[in-house]
Amino acid sequence: MEGTEVRKLAALEDAHWWYRERRHLLAAALRAMTPGRALDVGAAGGGNTRVLRDLGWSAAALEYGEDGALVAAERGLPVMRADATLLPVDDGALDLVVAFDVLEHLVDDDACAGDILRVLRPGGTFLVAVPCDPRLWSAHDEAVGHVRRYTRQTLTDLLRRNGFELESVTSWNVLLRPVVALRRRSSSGSDLEDLHPLVNLGLRAVITAERYLPVRRLPGVTLLVTARRPG
Repeated sequence: MEGTEVRKLAALEDAHWWYRERRHLLAAALRAMTPGRALDVGAAGGGNTRVLRDLGWSAAALEYGEDGALVAAERGLPVMRADATLLPVDDGALDLVVAFDVLEHLVDDDACAGDILRVLRPGGTFLVAVPCDPRLWSAHDEAVGHVRRYTRQTLTDLLRRNGFELESVTSWNVLLRPVVALRRRSSSGSDLEDLHPLVNLGLRAVITAERYLPVRRLPGVTLLVTARRPG
């Protein structure tokens, strides 16, 4: 992601409906887990790293780009600047790795998945979020540096061939998918933007309602996976 996009994200993420709900999803996934050592891969400014820290994890942000690493450091987070395919972490050192909206940026997503398996302890958890459905490809994807959008099959194949056991695969941003599809047809750049407070509130209400509806197996905009290194 370009430095200007990272700075834009950092300025938006505390209030923006999409980032707020993504942090909720991360916190919900962590609720039943005992805190330990964690790495937030492709952390940008560290919004998700802060969730880990606040829930008691010994967490560091890993970010390749200078701007994202600087923002995370300014927020008081431990930061590693490194390539997501060559993690500067010992074998089996981590209990948890989070990679939310990272794999789609990498030409060699296999190298990243394989190295994440290496740094997890046996039984360790890998939490993944990626944009899905190639039919939604648009100027937004190009602006934020996406290489691909996944399907359930391509994502689960990636994880399985790199040694992971899958615990759950669900969709997110299902209710707003028609709106996203319509918007992406005419978009000319990134969707990262400051919204009018009433628009932000309305979208937040819709995405919050999704928590309570049986829609996680329907087509959405994002795929969420919980995977484990075999114990």
